[in-house]
Amino acid sequence: MDIIVTRNGPVMELRIDRPGKKNAITVAMYSALADALDEAAGDPAIRVVTIAGNGGIFTAGNDLKDFQQQERPAEASDMPVFRFLRAIAGFPKIVIAGVEGLAVGIGTTMLLHCDLVVAATNARFSLPFVDLALVPEAASSLLLPRLIGRQRAAKHLILAEPFDAETAFAYGLVTELVAEGEVDARLAEMAARIAAKPPEAIRITKRLLGSCEGGTAERMAEEGALFGERLRSAEAAEAFAAFFEKRPPDFRA
Repeated sequence: MDIIVTRNGPVMELRIDRPGKKNAITVAMYSALADALDEAAGDPAIRVVTIAGNGGIFTAGNDLKDFQQQERPAEASDMPVFRFLRAIAGFPKIVIAGVEGLAVGIGTTMLLHCDLVVAATNARFSLPFVDLALVPEAASSLLLPRLIGRQRAAKHLILAEPFDAETAFAYGLVTELVAEGEVDARLAEMAARIAAKPPEAIRITKRLLGSCEGGTAERMAEEGALFGERLRSAEAAEAFAAFFEKRPPDFRA
């Protein structure tokens, strides 16, 4: 299988493993990725999902030859690629991506739906949709302008100009940069730290971060109500007890 799914305790690791094709993603691979995310979303034992590529490459994007050979469904939304995008966009737990080398097309747009992104200094990002007579996907025409501004987004979505890891970091698309060859170690470290935190508090915080509805007063009221609920939670009781007892908290179910 070109998608390797590994469960490492509370962490599910997804690896794109097709280095001979620069990790280009086929229809079957999108289905496998979507299946894995659906499984992780429904499994309370999984706290974090990581996505990376083997062979020093994240992904060269869609395998265009494979796409051309596939029968098109009546509704484009039924295509496995869009099933995967819906799964990652609506995923309720933390997703961390690790990027080395090429991140083409969906290799860049999926990062807009990840909570944290670690990139090696050799990472290269590109969005060549228009050059292929296509249009942006993964809500990138909405999310990228929000992140970097309309004119900068046009530079990459219309002119299709690629950008390097330092630019991605400056844009805020990447959380942090690491040296080439250090992505996997940093992914594992981040995932382990998050997996040890109270899962319901993490889930609610992720939902708040992803919501743009309402203004400051409305958000403060929502946070206040949730804060009160969390103070009465078993997770908070364990966190406070661990603090006063000077021991690590234990949030295992």
